[in-house]
Amino acid sequence: MRQKVRKTMLFIFFLLFPVTIWYFSPYLIIQGAFEHIVNGSFIVFVSMLVLSVFFGRVWCGYFCPAGGLQECVISINDKPSKQGRRNRIKYVIWSIWIIAVIVTFILGKGNVTINPFYMTDHGISVSGISNYVIYYGVLLILVLPALIHGRRAACHYICWMAPFMVIGSTIGRWLHLPQLHIVADRDQCISCGKCSRACPMGLDIKQMVSEGVNSKCTECIQCGACVDECPKKVLKYSMKRR
Repeated sequence: MRQKVRKTMLFIFFLLFPVTIWYFSPYLIIQGAFEHIVNGSFIVFVSMLVLSVFFGRVWCGYFCPAGGLQECVISINDKPSKQGRRNRIKYVIWSIWIIAVIVTFILGKGNVTINPFYMTDHGISVSGISNYVIYYGVLLILVLPALIHGRRAACHYICWMAPFMVIGSTIGRWLHLPQLHIVADRDQCISCGKCSRACPMGLDIKQMVSEGVNSKCTECIQCGACVDECPKKVLKYSMKRR
């Protein structure tokens, strides 16, 4: 039942993507920084950072429109996307972008103001024909990695939102704050592999459980698919301090 609710939420948020896409825009933050405007995209990313301190990457698992789109692609390419060095690409992209925002803000002019609906039409992102070119271009960038490399490859390789949540969840662990994560009773695991097959991120949950590192995985999106699929109830959610 939980996975049906989760996938329904992802589908709804994807349908709303033409309305919300500018609120996830790296470009709008740079443009706003030049004019010293705190815009909707900036507010969303800061919120992701703060909330991830306590909830990890729940946003990715339950609310992300790009994630919902990629999970639709799983029916076309169901193989797990390769991990390792490729996962670092998103941090390179993120670092260059953050530097650009800082430099642009320093070079910018005017008093700092707040405008959540900056460069939107009454809060709606895609309100003109020309904007659809950008919209479908973004969709292509997000869906191609998943089509070529497998499950949620764009989340692993190029997502500019994921580093905020990885940093936030890492801070939460360092401070030993109560934080949502998935724990495992290794002694009860029968190594059936159902958890790994169910993971929309293509993570090798079985291997991580055997090594005792599953609760520290920064690529986990707290979707609970492994929890719901485990026949022995080895996996479960926890909010305890780590």
